[in-house]
Amino acid sequence: MTEVATLQQQLTSAGYVAERSFAAALLLMIELGRPLLIEGDAGVGKTEVAKALAAVRKTRLIRLQCYEGLDAHAAMYEWNYQRQLLAIKLLEHDERSVAAKEQDIFSERYLLKRPLLEAIGCERPPVLLIDEVDRADEAFEAYLLELLSDFQMSIPELGTVKATTVPLVIVTSNGTRELSDALRRRCLYQYLDYPSFEKELAIVELRAPDAPAELARQIVQFVQSARRLELQKKPGVAETLDWTAALLRLGIASIGEDGVERILETLAALIKTREDRTAFTREAVARIAAAC
Repeated sequence: MTEVATLQQQLTSAGYVAERSFAAALLLMIELGRPLLIEGDAGVGKTEVAKALAAVRKTRLIRLQCYEGLDAHAAMYEWNYQRQLLAIKLLEHDERSVAAKEQDIFSERYLLKRPLLEAIGCERPPVLLIDEVDRADEAFEAYLLELLSDFQMSIPELGTVKATTVPLVIVTSNGTRELSDALRRRCLYQYLDYPSFEKELAIVELRAPDAPAELARQIVQFVQSARRLELQKKPGVAETLDWTAALLRLGIASIGEDGVERILETLAALIKTREDRTAFTREAVARIAAAC
């Protein structure tokens, strides 16, 4: 068995179904020590792969959730100002030089490690997930470049902090804005699309083993048909699994014309916007269900 096939099997055991090309990209990330940038629509499994990889490697998952306005202090480090002020008060009668006192105040014991600094300080390489980097602004991307290229971080009061071990870095983007060329150059790249029928069926069978085979097939067929509609928010794999759980909980064993009302009752787990919900009339649901 090749290394790629072995990694595929390990990911499946961790609950994640990956195509061979995606498993190959993950293997290259591990072997080359390079970050992997994964782009794709929300709900296609970008975040889940980091969780599965951490399980496969039996290591920590450290997650940085990006958002608008995220700055270096929230992502990298902060000083514990309260403890520093207390220390300054206690050092008032210390006869050492000012430089010596400053060196004591700006030491690692007063440093609050945020996800990025924490990741490069681990004794065992963790999986570092920088999630939805496109939600942060371009200025934050610039902060990331030193970490992604040299796995080190510059702290003015301490100097350059180099990585104890090199983390396995996964960067995800939903494509809400274009990322910089500088960030892309530092990463390997993989685009993750909505799964094929066969892959999504394998995911449902793996993650919802209690679902009857025929129901699992019908669920995937229904969701795949729904994605072909003009929707604001197409259901992702997470919604497929939620809907499967909802149908099982209500005892629905088959999707068909007779089960339209029950399907309508469970669409809260599948369709996530008001506008999209209006497209799923009883007639539309019956038409999709009849084709499953």
